[in-house]
Amino acid sequence: MLDALQFSSFSEFIDMGGYAFNVWSVYGLFALFVAVNLIMPVRKRKQILREQKRRLSFSESENNDEINSNNNEEGLD
Repeated sequence: MLDALQFSSFSEFIDMGGYAFNVWSVYGLFALFVAVNLIMPVRKRKQILREQKRRLSFSESENNDEINSNNNEEGLD
């Protein structure tokens, strides 16, 4: 059984006994799958953080506008 898993040359290894397209396409899809599963959570986290910062700055600007309008109504300016 182990003799079937050994290759006599590197080109024979690359050829994979005539199944090179099938074998290397699976390896390629697996590498793509792993890369996407590593990259996408990082991108999503950055997107969420940007959105939270935007909401916080919007909320702070609304609060500042409300405080300024209250001060103007009371004549505290």
